[in-house]
Formats: sequence, C-alpha cells, structure tokens
Amino acid sequence: MRRGTIGELFVTFCKIGAFTFGGGYAMIPLIRREVVEEKKWLAQEEMFDLIAIAESTPGPLAINAATFVGNRVGGVRGALAATLGVVLPSFLIILLIAGVLTRVEHFPIVQKAFQGIRAGVLVLIASALLSLFRQLPRRAFAYIVLAAAFAAACLLQADSIVLLLACALVGVVRNVYMTRREGK
Repeated sequence: MRRGTIGELFVTFCKIGAFTFGGGYAMIPLIRREVVEEKKWLAQEEMFDLIAIAESTPGPLAINAATFVGNRVGGVRGALAATLGVVLPSFLIILLIAGVLTRVEHFPIVQKAFQGIRAGVLVLIASALLSLFRQLPRRAFAYIVLAAAFAAACLLQADSIVLLLACALVGVVRNVYMTRREGK
C-alpha cells in the first residue's frame, strides 16, 4: 500500500465524484481503477473489503468508500479530504442543475438525454458486478452463497442489511466448522 497526501486524496475523489453518474455502484469501477490500479492505495482483495464495509454501513456507498480509503491512506484528515472530494462535485452540480432543470425538463432532448444517461449507468453497474464476480473465489461454497443471496434478494425481497449479515454469519460458521474439522 502506498501512502498518499491529503491533496491527492481530495483530487482523486473529486475526480471520481465529478465523472461518475448513477451513484455508488456506478462508481465502483472508477474507484477500483484509481485506488487499486493507479494509486496502489489498496490491494485488489482490500477492494472487496471496501465494498463490503461501504455497503453494510449506514450512508451512501460512495461516501463510505471514500471515507474508508481516505482513513486507510491518510488517517482522519485523509478520510475528511476524500469524503469532501467525493461529495463536493455532486453538491455543486446538483446546485447548478436544480436552478436550470425546472426550466428545461419538459424539452424532449433533455428527456432523451436522461434516458441515455440511465442506460450508461446500467452499463457501469453491470461492469462493476462482472468485475466483482470475476474476483469471487472459485469454490462451490462461494457460488452457493451467491445463488442463495441472489434468490433471497430477488424472489423474497430480503432486506439488504439482513442479507449481508446472514452471508457474513454463514461465512463465519463455515470457517469455524472447517477450522475444527482440520484440527481433528
């Protein structure tokens, strides 16, 4: 892991916040590229931890991810810089759009632009999903947990927090069982 400066954290997350539309899930590929590949602040395995922690704690995924990375790289000051960096562009853009959108939202070209943006966001989310799937351990247990969680989410509309806690519990129970089994 490479240490970063407070300014680097702010600029990096400001860029992520400014050029990613569609929320936290759409930001995952860009966060991964910047934080893992470019800056080398986290290892790929830590990226999974980042997503798990950011998703399972209260608040938006992007802000939680920025805070996690910032804290890991630059302590409390780093967390504040990264969080401010990821929030500031959205705040300024929304402030600008709010003043203009009510005047132009009825124009067909604006409505078509938003349809295109929605399609692009879906692609970014699918890309993040595919990237995470490729990093999933190639074990039957991982696929069984994945399938069960997917079924619970889609078919039963299981609460995401309950689902994440259940998956964590299953992982811990399996680990304890395998450790005891190997010890015999």
